[in-house]
Amino acid sequence: MLAQLDGGIAEESRETERKEKRATLGPRVAGQFFQGSGSETYTNKSLGDALFPMLEAALESESLLHDVSEEVSNLDQWRSGDMKSRLPAGSLVRVTAMGSLFDTRYAASVFSGFGSVMVGLNDLGHLSSAKPAVQGKAKRGGVPRQESVKSNANPPASLEDSIPDFPGVDGADTKSLRAYVRISKGVFSPGLHVNLTPVEGILINSRLQEGRQYLDSESDILFARYGTEQQQWTVVGSIGSYGTEEDCLPDMEFCRADGTVDRAKFAESMNAQMRNLGRMGFIDLPQHPGFSLIPFAVYRSIPRVGPVALID
Repeated sequence: MLAQLDGGIAEESRETERKEKRATLGPRVAGQFFQGSGSETYTNKSLGDALFPMLEAALESESLLHDVSEEVSNLDQWRSGDMKSRLPAGSLVRVTAMGSLFDTRYAASVFSGFGSVMVGLNDLGHLSSAKPAVQGKAKRGGVPRQESVKSNANPPASLEDSIPDFPGVDGADTKSLRAYVRISKGVFSPGLHVNLTPVEGILINSRLQEGRQYLDSESDILFARYGTEQQQWTVVGSIGSYGTEEDCLPDMEFCRADGTVDRAKFAESMNAQMRNLGRMGFIDLPQHPGFSLIPFAVYRSIPRVGPVALID
């Protein structure tokens, strides 16, 4: 924030003072005497986080960056179908809208923690009304026993496998939570997503690449800070692609008459299949009429809070 307010972070600062006296000899009328002083200050700044605000301002001054927050929050703009023609793929935009963070890995971690708590409570006898966990082989005398948590000597092969077997309670059980994680892996590929929903039913999605300092923090810390509730986010970036409007199964004919494979047709056929899955929301692709954003920056504006009146 200091870099943005002050135009950079000062890394080095030097200040010098100079005093000078000078006299010249000559005839009385030509003799001269000079005395003066001066100072010089030098500051070397690292741009740091001031770099993006400078880029943002420069793009706006060149009319390359457009704030489309009002347009995307107007349902009529989406219904008219003009959004794609006025803002084609590649357009540089800034969108401020209500949205939330999502990460499949965090969801799996939360469900895993919940399962561990349930196992612990059951072991302490606090879940007498809970459904029994997966049953193992019976002991002598025919009394069934409950399986304990699986050994974690080896890391789980997949995210859903990190959820232990636990007694089901209030509609939550091992099978359903693992199913939710499996669905999440397809709908949102594991990683941090910023999902903007300016209008109900419209999704503008940004996948934040790791190692690029977008909200750079561990997943559990990130969600502990920002939560899972909807709040106002601003994303600046380039429109990646729009969701497909195709509503029929693609043609998978890619073989030539001589039996060879037309590689171009094959690639397009496979892409068409994926677009169709994206239209249904089954894979991590934009869903019509929404679009994806390739993010340059993600931030929240700092609200200005006025004086607070004290009430007796």
